Amino acid sequence: MIAIKVNGTRHEVDVAPSTPLLWVLRDTLGMTGTKYGCGISECGACTVHIDGVATRTCVTPVSTVEDSEITTIEGLSKDGLHPVQAAWLEEDVVQCGYCQSGQIMAAADLLSHTPDPSDDDINAAMSGNICRCGTYGRIRCAIKRAAASMRGEVSQ
Repeated sequence: MIAIKVNGTRHEVDVAPSTPLLWVLRDTLGMTGTKYGCGISECGACTVHIDGVATRTCVTPVSTVEDSEITTIEGLSKDGLHPVQAAWLEEDVVQCGYCQSGQIMAAADLLSHTPDPSDDDINAAMSGNICRCGTYGRIRCAIKRAAASMRGEVSQ
């Protein structure tokens, strides 16, 4: 048994230590907001926060996160309206939606340590998060809107 803490709740899972965290979240714990995209840490669909840092779960063995705080898209906010999630809705970012939980988790990580990100900051933080629908412009606008909201500013 491996003990992990996800969204504030401790879980004991009976899986091989090498099992990718992605599959533990999805298949064992039923948290399907974290998506499988590529399996090689290239697309970002599987991004969650581990100890507050955006991390790709498809290549993270569950045994390496036993003493960590794991936050999935389901745990980002109680009501689903973290400032990044609200900005995503306001900017109408989502088309197919498949990559969006990973995009949101990467953006939330960026804004947790960079409250007023430049375009270069956004590019660096979101690099490797692939959106097949090409909503990158709306993603950038949503990140800037969320940043303004988190700073207490009113955005247009």
